[in-house]
Formats: sequence, C-alpha cells, structure tokens
Amino acid sequence: MSGDELNALRRIARRVASGAPQDAVFATVLEEVGRGLAVDYARIGRYEPDDTLTVVASWGDAGVTMPRTALGGRNLATIVFDTGRPARIDGYGDASGALGIAAREAGVRAAVGTPVIVEGRLWGLIVAGSRGVQALAADAELRLASFTELVATTIANADSRAGVTRLAADQAALRRVATLVARGVAPEEVFAAVVEEVGRLLPVDFADLGRCEPDGTITFVAGWGKTRAVFPVGARLKLGGKNATTLVAQTGGPVRVESYADASGEIGGPTAQTGVRSAVGTPVTVDGRLWGVMAAGWSLEEPMPADTVPRLAQFTDLLETAVANAESRAALARVANEQAALRRVATLVARGVAPDEIFAAVAEEVGRLLAADLATMCRYEPDRTMTMLAAWGSGGEHFPVGSRWPLGGRNLATLVFETGRPVRLEPYAEASGPVGLESHNAGIDCAVGTPIVVEDRLWGAVAVASTTGRRLPPDTDERLTSFTELVGTALANAESRAELMASRARIVAAADEERRRVVRDLHDGAQQRLVHTIVTLKLASGALEHDREAVDDLVRDALDNAEQANRELRELAHGILPTVLVRGGLSAAVDALASRMQVPVETDVAVDRLPATVEATAHFVVAEALTNVAKHARAGHAAVAARIEGGALVVQVRDDGVGGARLDGSGLMGLADRLAVLEGRLRIESPAAGGTLVSASIPLPS
Repeated sequence: MSGDELNALRRIARRVASGAPQDAVFATVLEEVGRGLAVDYARIGRYEPDDTLTVVASWGDAGVTMPRTALGGRNLATIVFDTGRPARIDGYGDASGALGIAAREAGVRAAVGTPVIVEGRLWGLIVAGSRGVQALAADAELRLASFTELVATTIANADSRAGVTRLAADQAALRRVATLVARGVAPEEVFAAVVEEVGRLLPVDFADLGRCEPDGTITFVAGWGKTRAVFPVGARLKLGGKNATTLVAQTGGPVRVESYADASGEIGGPTAQTGVRSAVGTPVTVDGRLWGVMAAGWSLEEPMPADTVPRLAQFTDLLETAVANAESRAALARVANEQAALRRVATLVARGVAPDEIFAAVAEEVGRLLAADLATMCRYEPDRTMTMLAAWGSGGEHFPVGSRWPLGGRNLATLVFETGRPVRLEPYAEASGPVGLESHNAGIDCAVGTPIVVEDRLWGAVAVASTTGRRLPPDTDERLTSFTELVGTALANAESRAELMASRARIVAAADEERRRVVRDLHDGAQQRLVHTIVTLKLASGALEHDREAVDDLVRDALDNAEQANRELRELAHGILPTVLVRGGLSAAVDALASRMQVPVETDVAVDRLPATVEATAHFVVAEALTNVAKHARAGHAAVAARIEGGALVVQVRDDGVGGARLDGSGLMGLADRLAVLEGRLRIESPAAGGTLVSASIPLPS
C-alpha cells in the first residue's frame, strides 16, 4: 500500500473517530477510493431485504443513475451478495441482470467490488469501476477492502448512536403509555396514545388498532395518520383478503407485508389507495385469546426497517394490560350490577308482593342489566302454549301481559321449551310460527332466551332481544342464566310457601270436617239411642210402682237400644282407627278392607309391624284408593301391594278400571297432605281407559 493510500486511510479514520456524519464519511471514502485506484466512478450500495440494491453514496460518473435496482444475473453487486467475498469483472460483454445490462450500456469496461460487513452481517458493498481503456490494478480488491473496513466502522457507529437514541425514545414513549395504564384511564385514551406514539417513533404513515369481533369483523378503536387515519374510530370492517390486519387475525402472529400493490379486502383496498406500499402488524392477546390487531404502514419505496415489527410489538404488552385491567373493572362493575338487580328482585319476593309485580320487575331488571331493547318473561302451560307474564322495552306492545301464544315453528320460546336449554337466534329472519311472526312485527333481529326451572321442571323462560340491529354480547346467555336461576329459586320458594299454606288449610279443614262428622254421627246415632235408653229406663222405673207387667218390655227395649248404641260407637271408632289395624298391623287391616270390596282384590303386603303413624297413614291410602275403586273406577279387579324399599314404605293400589283419576280431587289431595306431614309423596298414574295406579312412599323413621 502506497504512502498516499495510508495517508488517505488516516484522514478517513480521523473523521470516523471524530463522529463525523455518515454521509460525509461516505463521500470522503469514495473520493479517496476514486483517486487512489484511478477509476472513473465509485459507489456505496446497501442490500435491502427484498433482494434489491440501494445506492447510498456515489463519486464520479458511471454513465447511469440507478438508485434502487433488483439483484440477479451476472453483475458485481449480485456476485458479492451471493458469495459475501470481493469480486471483479474485467469484461462486461456477458454481464446480465438489470445491474449488468445497465453497466454494459453505460460503457463500463471493468469493475471491482468488496463487501461491507457490519457486526457480522452483509450490509452492502463498495464498487469502483472504469469506463475507459485503462485496466484495473491487479490488487484493486485488496486495496479497496482497506476502505470497506472504515465504512463498516462508520455504519456500526452510526447504527449504535441511532440505536441508543431510538432506545431512549422507545423507552420514553413506553413510560408515557405505562403511566396512563397505571392511572387506570379509559381504554380509549390508552389506545389513542399508543397509536400516536407509534406514529411518532416509527417511520410510518399510519398506525391503527382494531378489536376482533366474533363474527369475523374488526372494529377500529384508535387510528393515527400523518394527514388522517385510514379508518375512523368505530369503523367495523370484514376481515379477509391480503392485508396485514387480516393476516395477523388469521395466524395469531406478527406479519410483514412488503408490497401492498396487490392488497385486497375491505381493509387492504382502502389502505393501498392512500399510497401505502408496505405494512406490518402485531397481535394483541389478552388472557390467551386474540383480542385485536395493531398495524402500521408506510409509503416509501424502500422496505420498512427490519426492527419495525419488534418495536411495534413493544406496545402490545401495555395494550394487553390496559385491556385486561379494563375488562376486570368492567367485570367487577357487571357483577355488582347483577347482584344489585338480583337483590332488588329477591326483596320483592321476600316482601310477598303480587306475582305480576315480580314478573314485571324481572323483565325490567334483565332488560336494563343486559342493555337489551326488549325483555320478556313467559310461563309454559300444559296445553303447549305460553302465557306472557311481563314485557319491557321497545316492541313490548306486541306481547301484552296475559296474552297466550301457541308454541310451534322455529322461534325462541318454542326452542327453549323443546330443548330446556338456553337458545340464541341470530339472525331472526328465519323465525316461524305464531311467536316468530309476531317477533318479526316487533322488529326483533337477534334474541337470547334461557329456561326458568322450578324444582327440576321447566316452568317458563326469560328472553332479551335487539330491535335496533345491535348484536347481543356473546355472554348474554350466561348472564341471563345466572338471573333465571334466582327467579326459579324465588318461584320455587313462593310455590312451596303457597303449597304449604294450602296444605295446612286443607288439613285444618279436613280435621274440622272429621270432627263435625264425628259429632254428627254421635248425635244422630249413639247419642239418640242412649237418650232413648235413659227415657225407657225411667219409664220402667215408674212402671215398677203401677204396671209391673210393662216393665219387661221396657227393659228389653232399653237393652236393645244400649246394645245398638254400643255397636255404633264401635263402628265410629273403627272409622277413626280400626281395631284390626291396631291389633293385627297393616297386613291384617288391608285384608279386612279387601274383604268388604265387591270386586276381587289381590293383596301382597309383605311387611312386619311398623310405627303406628306409618301404619295409619298407609291404611288411609289403601282405604281411600279402594273407596275410589268402588265408587268411580268401574273396575273388574284390583290389587294392593306394600313393601319396604330404600328406607321407605311403598304402598301401591292398582285397578283395571276406566282411569282418569285426578290428583286434585278432595280425597287424593287429602292423602297428599297427610303424606306430606311424614315427608312422604303421592304419585297418580291414571290414563284414560288405562286403569289407575295410586302409589305412596312413606319414609321410615331412622
């Protein structure tokens, strides 16, 4: 190396060490290379991620200007890119590719190039070439390589300084956003701050943030642009086509789209029309689920910097925290609102207000709680109809309280009735049946309904609907279910209290009636005979003094009345608690009942003696059932069976009569009340023309 070249390297090194601007160092390097190697031109080129070469500095006259050109073919830049080593071309006659053809057409005779390696990666190259007849020096590659080391150092220093500056800017921006998150400001404020910080930090033309919706759309919640945002806040577009936002939503990972020339879809098309050439996107994930997408793009021809995606992704952690915090606060507020609504309804139930008032309160609380346009509550009837109990909100006039609707077709009320599960109908355009058609008239376009279950039986349903085109949230059925569970419990408690009061009233009435019967029987029977006996005996006593012959007849008449009174008293006592039951137990008592029947009765009572209350209750069940057989069944045969099963006495009376027995009859209802005292249960099966089965289960004391 000549002294002139050493001096040139020293001059460049001093400039590098002094922190001179990169462009100034490049200009000095190329000038020294051009003069030292006696060439016509010298250039510094940077390799881009899209396999192109960008000329960043030049000296001399190459005969052609190519700021950015695709690699490929036989030419110096492509050879150095492929090999990573110095190369030279002493004849461009067979050069190819865009760079080779341009050099040949510009009259380049020979050229030499050496790679610029920055921190172990191929950054670019320095090219020196001649257009004249003079050949390049044999050691041109070696001499040129000395300068590339200084170029690499300059680039590394510049990158380092830029990296420190960029890192400081990134950290400051992140701190500003983190402060907003820590303060618990509204999510919308955090979203707007994030996209603005991204726009300031990155060399982009736009940045936006969208929330992914369950129906395959995205709602833009924040946007920034050098002139204006591509999509306004609140815009809701369908995902699809080629664009960064859709690709992130589909893959769940960060993406980089180098060319928007063929961008498509509702998002890609409008974005490309703004002049955006490339874009990047990163996912926003909350609690393991894709919540949304943040995207940014620019309009420059050169690719976006390689670190654009990781720098963009720095903000997603803060976004995720902001969203999670907001959702937690919203969830807490929602729970508080739900509990308050439930307490209000429970208070009404506890106060014992009229059912209509409770039903109306349920509909209103549900409608307000779930921000629905319409809320209704109905009760299912045994004849496959429903009765509207309450309606609140827009469209409620189509379902007046007390109106009765036949079930059938495809509509919310029918589907809940048939499945016994929560149902969501969206869209409602295909609804049918009387309820479905009236729902169309009410303008319902989306509805969710959940069953009301009272003691394991389907009692009714509560439904909410949208009449304004607004989609009900995905968790509507869950929130509605938690409410209907309380409604079901409240109804069960109310029904239990009502049934208990009615049962007590029936027991009191039955006891009063039984006492009146006993009094009546005593008065009309035994009492009358005893009075007659007393009168007769008094007459006999008087006759002893005047007419002794009549005494025998009077005493005989008194004795007959006394004996008849005794028999009637025994029969009366037998009706209250038969002697055969007290002495012989249930088996003997059932045989006695069967023996007095006009139809054959088969008995199978395989039980030993039981507690007196259990035997008495079982006896009354059999007696009432056989009385019904004799009076109403028109049966040709009956059977009585009793057995111990699962800690309870099970008594069954079956006949082959006309059926049609009803549990709400006074006799059977009285049995049910008597059984309820012992926590027993009564079951009736009595299909028309299919005979009747009366089955009672009486728990045995432990």
